[in-house]
Amino acid sequence: MRKPELASAIAEQTELTREKASEVITAFTDQISAAAARGEDVSLIGFGTFGVRSREARSGRNPQTGAAIQIPASRSVGFKAGKSLKDAIR
Repeated sequence: MRKPELASAIAEQTELTREKASEVITAFTDQISAAAARGEDVSLIGFGTFGVRSREARSGRNPQTGAAIQIPASRSVGFKAGKSLKDAIR
């Protein structure tokens, strides 16, 4: 499901216009992005938690040449599903 399809489904369920539902989705994702940039977790009880994950620097290999390379430390966003979401997909 892509954003326009999600906006349409939300619009039907909430009696909002598709445009307003799309604005709500954009505001929601903007707030999650802003919280992640601050290093904060976003927990939606029953649905799941978006959190920042850190990876340490490590060594690896270039798959084309086999040469050893140093992979720098990085941060990314992860998602851990909540109980209700897990139960919904079983």
